[in-house]
Amino acid sequence: MGIRNSAKAIIIQDDQLLAIKKQDQEGYYYILPGGGQEFGETLHQTLKRECIEEINAAVEIGDLIFIREYIGKNHEHYEFDSEAHRMEYMFLCEIAKGSTEIGNGTVPDDGQIGVEWLPLSELLNYRLYPRTLRKYTLDYKAGKETPVYLGDVN
Repeated sequence: MGIRNSAKAIIIQDDQLLAIKKQDQEGYYYILPGGGQEFGETLHQTLKRECIEEINAAVEIGDLIFIREYIGKNHEHYEFDSEAHRMEYMFLCEIAKGSTEIGNGTVPDDGQIGVEWLPLSELLNYRLYPRTLRKYTLDYKAGKETPVYLGDVN
C-alpha cells in the first residue's frame, strides 16, 4: 500500500472551528473537512471537491499552515490502521460567499453524522483528530509561532 495524500480545511469563523462530527464506541469525535487526493488533482482541487462533498460549502483556500504525517502502525488504532500511511496538508480556508447551507454535503465522509462549529475556547475538551492539532490551532490563532511539519502524530 502506498502513501496517500489528503488535503484538509482549517476553517475558523467567529472563534469557532468547523469540523465533521462522527461517532464510535467511545462517543462523538471530530475531524477536519477534506480527504484523499485523486490522481490528476492538485491539492487545491482536492480540497474544493471534498468540502462540497462533506460540508456542502465552497471554500476559498489560503495558506498551507500544517503538514501532518500519519503512520497507522505507530498509533492507538494500529489494529485496523496498520497499513495506513498518509500525508495531510492542512490549509487555512474561508467559506466562500454564497455558501450558506453548511451541513452534510453531497457525499458525506464514511460515518459522518453532521457538521459542527467547535468553540476555540473549548477546543481542548473535544475529541478532535489529530489531537495535537487542537493545541497547534489555538497557538496559530493566538499568533504564536508554530511548526508547519507536525510529524507522525495523531
